[in-house]
Amino acid sequence: MSEKPTLLEQASAARKAARLLATLPGSAKDRGLCAMAGALRQNTDEILQANARDLESGEAARMSPALLDRLRLTPERVESMARGVDKVRDLPDPVGQEEGWTRPNGLAIRRIRVPLGVVAMIYEARPNVTVESAILAFKSGNACLLRGSTSAVNSNRVLTDLLRQSLQASGLPVEAIQAVADMNREAIDEMARMRGMIDCLIPRGGAELIQRVVRTASVPVLETGVGNCHLYVHSQGDLDMALALALNGKTQRPGVCNALETLLVDRAVAPRFLPMLAAAMSERGVELRACPEAREHLPEARAASVEDWDTEYLDLILAVRVVPDLPAALEHISRHGTGHSEAIVTGDLDAARRFQREVDACAVYVNASTRFTDGEEFGFGAEIGISTQKLHARGPLGLKELTTTKYLVEGQGQVRP
Repeated sequence: MSEKPTLLEQASAARKAARLLATLPGSAKDRGLCAMAGALRQNTDEILQANARDLESGEAARMSPALLDRLRLTPERVESMARGVDKVRDLPDPVGQEEGWTRPNGLAIRRIRVPLGVVAMIYEARPNVTVESAILAFKSGNACLLRGSTSAVNSNRVLTDLLRQSLQASGLPVEAIQAVADMNREAIDEMARMRGMIDCLIPRGGAELIQRVVRTASVPVLETGVGNCHLYVHSQGDLDMALALALNGKTQRPGVCNALETLLVDRAVAPRFLPMLAAAMSERGVELRACPEAREHLPEARAASVEDWDTEYLDLILAVRVVPDLPAALEHISRHGTGHSEAIVTGDLDAARRFQREVDACAVYVNASTRFTDGEEFGFGAEIGISTQKLHARGPLGLKELTTTKYLVEGQGQVRP
């Protein structure tokens, strides 16, 4: 293989590794994951030095504070990645799980869970995705090709090198985890057309990246969607709770896909709630963009445009709209939501159940923050993305979602009449 391998060479090596991975016992994979967690902890300083170079480049390129936060690694975030590896290691191995039955003609049928094969990831400036994707693919018996963004190239390179060194030290196939060497944008389109070499392609990032992959792909795509997430404050909602959920959803990490982007407020509580909201959001530097009725109670807010209701800001900006009732809130979410995460604050059980029943999204919350739509928070250890599509998998993508099934059928000479 050349010093800088081609994408085809890397995909071919990944396929060979995938065949080996599919036969590995869970204990061997867990041994590799244990080594990976140790490598992250032992090389934290090296990881942070590489990340500092990426942050310096991002600041020079005038990257927004929210995107810089997505890019930034700290000792705590590196430790969080290592803990994620530990958690995935301790999860049950989905590969080999089976169920079986016998037909009246004596055929014994077993349905067994198996890896997808080669999983490719295309993602933007989040170095933690490198580790999460690699460990989930590896534990579920898949080889992975990782194509991060140029803005995180130094961080991703050192992380991938550490994971590969861990595989080598554990006597496991190193080519199971590979960073795509070709960083040209054309490589994205090439990956999307590598049918027969790549078994599943997962784009994780902004709407432009995702739609580019979906439009050009002949490879099966697991689409991770944009998060235009809503919180609806119902007339029977606890307003202090609503304020806490709005603050958490918008300000805890504004640059992530499960962050709150639009707040809907019932007309009955708007005069009391919106002044509370204005004061709290102002303290945290959040810009409000509001409808005319909301601006009556939010004099400092900018007038919301039509585009604001459809925008994933990924920044300290919040759209605010007053709605007359629950049906109006449901209609707004149906028209402008992206099927990611939606929430209601209410003490009315009927309203809560109607909201959960009628909202079409991968996660629908009652009295909780949208920020919980996350593989680790759902008990999956980590996630490879959050799917907003409906076929194969929806919501946080964990180990099981990176496997498929095959049927093993045994007989004694049966023929079909």
